[in-house]
Amino acid sequence: MRILLVEDDVEQANSLKRRLHQAGYVVEVAYNGIDGQFLGDEEAFDAVVLDLGLPGIPGLDVLKHWRSQGNAVPVIVLTARDAWHERVDGLNAGADDYLGKPFYADEVIARLQAVVRRTLGKADNVLEWKGVRLLLSEQQAIAQDGRVIRLTSTDFRLLRQFMMHPDKVHSKSYLSEQVYEEDQIKDSNVIEVYVNRLRNYFGKDFIKTQWGKGYRIG
Repeated sequence: MRILLVEDDVEQANSLKRRLHQAGYVVEVAYNGIDGQFLGDEEAFDAVVLDLGLPGIPGLDVLKHWRSQGNAVPVIVLTARDAWHERVDGLNAGADDYLGKPFYADEVIARLQAVVRRTLGKADNVLEWKGVRLLLSEQQAIAQDGRVIRLTSTDFRLLRQFMMHPDKVHSKSYLSEQVYEEDQIKDSNVIEVYVNRLRNYFGKDFIKTQWGKGYRIG
């Protein structure tokens, strides 16, 4: 799951990026509104954390631009704690949620999970498919026979991507983008190794190969 973080406070942005990474997210960071708007226009993200007090282009204008272009990506806006009018303006411009500064990283993660759940039409933090249950908060899976599988961070990201979009065929290059950040992207053939790991956990037929196209869960 790819997250765009647009925050001009470098220390805060890098700290939040590390925590989001630990929670199983792939994070791209922009430190101003110009770069943030460009990334949101050019790349696909599952959610955005957007500071409203940005240099270059204010965050509210970035959000209005995305919505005017039909970009419906879920957005959580960050505002000054006492700036109630910013929260109102952000929600009116199309934000899905807001947080006042200072904030706790765990609250950002919880709110991200909530807005993504709403996007998927889910009420809880569990994804299910063909007898496999993925516990998003715990980063664990429960196999068809009830075994608890403690997933590596890469296993977790890959399985989450499959289970969030169970009817979609994913190319190896696309999966690589969802699992690794830009400065970490590996040869897409590495994805085969992790697909086989998931097959070992949940059965050979759990992930099917679509020759010339990629993989999907069966």
